[in-house]
Amino acid sequence: MDISVIVCTHNPRTEYLRRVLDGLAGQTLPKDRWELLLVDNASARNVADTIDLSWHARAIHVREDTLGLTAARLRGIAETHGALCVFVDDDSVLSPDYLAAACALQAQYPWVAAFGAGSLEPEFEIEPPREIRPHLRRLALRTVAVARWSNNARDDESVPWGAGLCVRRPVADAYRRVVEKLAVAAVLDRRGRHLFAGGDDAFSWVAVSLGHGFGVFPELRVTHLIRAERLRRDYLMRLIRDHALSHSVLQFMIAGAQPQRLDAFKLGRLLLHGLRRGAFSMRCQWAAAIGESRAARIIIEERLSPLDPTVPL
Repeated sequence: MDISVIVCTHNPRTEYLRRVLDGLAGQTLPKDRWELLLVDNASARNVADTIDLSWHARAIHVREDTLGLTAARLRGIAETHGALCVFVDDDSVLSPDYLAAACALQAQYPWVAAFGAGSLEPEFEIEPPREIRPHLRRLALRTVAVARWSNNARDDESVPWGAGLCVRRPVADAYRRVVEKLAVAAVLDRRGRHLFAGGDDAFSWVAVSLGHGFGVFPELRVTHLIRAERLRRDYLMRLIRDHALSHSVLQFMIAGAQPQRLDAFKLGRLLLHGLRRGAFSMRCQWAAAIGESRAARIIIEERLSPLDPTVPL
């Protein structure tokens, strides 16, 4: 089996999920070369009751009751067999040639073990408010003109994001072991209303730790369906805060980078930022500072220690 497509969903908007699956049904790669796993992550209503996968002979439903995208991805890895895992969000529509392009890139770049879409274009349910527009990249949107790949774990511009993330099987299996060691799964990736992140970074870090690289490629194209609620101020504040928290904890665990606590000096810098850039921009900076400060507290309370780089994955 060449590819395992893993769609993780929690309380999905049905019309969005159906568009995602329609995009998969229209893939140019023959269906006998890929399998499909739809992971229902603790949805209030069983997704299998409303979503038909009979159009694919190698498609199955799986229910994972441990809440969180990390738990859903781990279940998907455990239940599939393809040489390449392709993770698909329930609001991300792959271009018709996505799987075929992923196969070609896997052969062309054998040293790149985690890669993803260089084109993540939005389809907005409503027009984004003016003050939100400078922050739209935070909604996992990007466009690169040329391929970018790296084996420097701190090269954020080359880190592939979750929508259409492609991971070679050895890295996916090692990721499962790393998550067990990290002891931070509770703040790694989305979990219910919590908008944590970091799982994508962890895949890239594992790839580097195994002697491989990671990257993004413009021929991999995704349409990100963005519902109206994700364009509200309160959502953006939660997103920034939770991302800062999870990324700070993850960076401590894998690199020993100590997050900063919120103190009088940092508060003064935030106020100065507000005077220069405006109240909304200051609120975004404040949300990030709160998330980082909470990460510092979690590290102390949980007595976390960075991973030992000398211990094999």
